[in-house]
Amino acid sequence: MTYVVTFDLWDTIIHDDSDEAKRRKQGLRTKREERRYLLWEALNRQQRISRDTVWLACDTADAAFNRVWRQQSVTWTVRDRLGVVLDELGRTLPENTFTRIIQDYEEMEIKITPDIIEGAADSVRDLAKDFRLAVVSDAIVSPGRCLRQWLDLHEILDCFQSFAFSDEVGHSKPHPDMFSKVSGDLDVPIVDMIHVGDREHNDIQGPHALGMKAVLFSGTRDNDRKNTNADAICNHHRDLPSIVRQLADH
Repeated sequence: MTYVVTFDLWDTIIHDDSDEAKRRKQGLRTKREERRYLLWEALNRQQRISRDTVWLACDTADAAFNRVWRQQSVTWTVRDRLGVVLDELGRTLPENTFTRIIQDYEEMEIKITPDIIEGAADSVRDLAKDFRLAVVSDAIVSPGRCLRQWLDLHEILDCFQSFAFSDEVGHSKPHPDMFSKVSGDLDVPIVDMIHVGDREHNDIQGPHALGMKAVLFSGTRDNDRKNTNADAICNHHRDLPSIVRQLADH
């Protein structure tokens, strides 16, 4: 039996928010502040509006996004999220301006990139020798096209044969569609897939419900380590290839 190994990205391969230190070093706003500032600046240029008003509308949209993400397993696109903000404000923007802001939001983590987790590239390349690999990842702000660019920048894009990004699939983990996308792409039964990720609900319980095996990666985010039903726990990427191979042999 040849298993397919699927990877979460954030805090499994990408060190989430590690780019914030780089931004501080360059004297830049945080990503959250910069995104809101870009929207406020465009709106204020068109017709005066206070920053507090825009920030409050963004808070409302963020709360709605999180509710839909957690309860319905859907991650709104940046266009959708900004549309909610504009509706809340009763405002519109010219399409060319709106499109530029969306692009600035989406590409922020490509212009100043978060780090790859130590050892991740080596473990991915090692596993690619014996398994077909896929990415199964939520796209919270950076869409699939930008996450592919990030993988390419770190020279591991070609290690993966399938990609399930929530903005492209239409659902986010732990929805079955995310894993079914890979199953269909690679013509492999879902039960012959092993998933690696850092969150118990999304990356362990979701795959287990489909009959998959799942590895909890706790090297960057260990919140779920003490209460996991994972088939194995990995603290460092140097150990991941042997853990996956052991699971595949049983």
